[in-house]
Amino acid sequence: MTDALSYFLLSWTDPSLLALTAAGTFAGIYIGAIPGLSVTMAVAILISFTFTWSVNPALALIAGVYTGGVYGGSRSAVLLNIPGAPAAIATALDGYPMAQRGEAGRAIGLATVMSVIGGFIGIAALAIAAPAISDIALAVAPRDYLLLALLGLLLVGSLSGESFAKGLFCGALGVALGLVGLDQMTAEPRFTFGTTALMGGIPYVAAMIGFFGVSEALVQLRRPDLPPIRQQVERIVPPWAAVRRHAPLTLRSSLIGVVVGALPGTGGDIAALLAYDSARRTVKAPTHPFGQGAEEGIVAPESANNAAVGGAYIPMLTLGIPGDAVTAVIIGALFIHGLKPGPMLMVETPHLFWFTVGNLTLANIFLLVFGLSGIRVFAKLAEAPRALLVPLILVLSVVGTFAIQNSATDVLWMLGFGVFGYFLRIYGFEVGPVVLGMILGPLMDASYRRAMISAADDPLEFVMGFGESWISGGLAAFCIAVLAQAGLKALRRKRGRA
Repeated sequence: MTDALSYFLLSWTDPSLLALTAAGTFAGIYIGAIPGLSVTMAVAILISFTFTWSVNPALALIAGVYTGGVYGGSRSAVLLNIPGAPAAIATALDGYPMAQRGEAGRAIGLATVMSVIGGFIGIAALAIAAPAISDIALAVAPRDYLLLALLGLLLVGSLSGESFAKGLFCGALGVALGLVGLDQMTAEPRFTFGTTALMGGIPYVAAMIGFFGVSEALVQLRRPDLPPIRQQVERIVPPWAAVRRHAPLTLRSSLIGVVVGALPGTGGDIAALLAYDSARRTVKAPTHPFGQGAEEGIVAPESANNAAVGGAYIPMLTLGIPGDAVTAVIIGALFIHGLKPGPMLMVETPHLFWFTVGNLTLANIFLLVFGLSGIRVFAKLAEAPRALLVPLILVLSVVGTFAIQNSATDVLWMLGFGVFGYFLRIYGFEVGPVVLGMILGPLMDASYRRAMISAADDPLEFVMGFGESWISGGLAAFCIAVLAQAGLKALRRKRGRA
């Protein structure tokens, strides 16, 4: 126990490790806030600089960037309605309406505190329940991933106001766009129309920036006479009463983030979506209607996506399986430094496990410090006149998109999706489900085909497989319940109009 505590506190007592963790967290926050500069990209670039370092400084810097980057996407989501990362899409749904009411400071402060609380819950799960949660992750079969992705597609209806059908249509459209390119299993081209430019697929980050950033700029141009909104930034830290009121929702959302983050290949994107939908279904008296600036619409996704950080470390350290794209890159870094993530890691190098737990805890503390600073300066963005704000949004969108792959083609994709998203929004369609569909589409496709292969291409055996485990049965029942609820809601609305 003494050795575990000493390794836990190693990065707290070593000045160089302390400085690297602080620098990584600070950089991660501001990298995550720039559309297009993803935390995965930042970690991948950092690893190339840490080849000659010892393992502890490398992991300290990476943990800081990872923790800060997941949170950073909420700032641009609140202020400009441009999520810095897919995990912040749900945050924009209520964070941006709060900024339009002049409450950007309160929204960012709430996002910061809830992200930190969710991060601590994820770290506690990593430290206490890693073996048990990794066992659950191993029990998840391909058909369960299919049901999880299908559930996410059904839940996007909850992101689309009153029309479930419009949300489902946009989600299905996103799935179709996400399947463009070479087939994952056979390398056959799909929906490419003989064009080599489509062989690599459509970059969903470019689509996300276009759908949110450029379409928002075009919407702003329709109302050039509206005055800038004065932001209230006198009190940034949310009052203790608000934190206590949201505590049950924070705990539920964080647990969702831990479990979903521990599922290989999922991560904070799906966790934030599921937590947001859970909040919509369970919170009886939100501060405002969801989608119109509800505090609960920030609490749920922000606590979930940061809790997913600790969850993603669980299968990486205990099984050698990445929980998301970032931990896949971190596994590469561990191999470079001569370590082998997996069951033997806990036996051969237990000090690395406790060092990671302590380092993530320290990064989370720095997240609170840096996350609550600079908000007054950032809030000035939302107060800028539209003559300055619209060009700023467009410039950030172009720079962020080009930075993904240094590709002018991605910029063209972004602009095209921006115009398309503008017309979708004019006619009452939400753009969030399209982006989420693009993310979920490849997961649905790969999971369905693996499940069919395991069922020997027998449709009956494939269907019967849903009753083989409690995970499959629970997810299938949840999907049916979502469809039934949407049908009953539509029927009640029809009768009300009659």
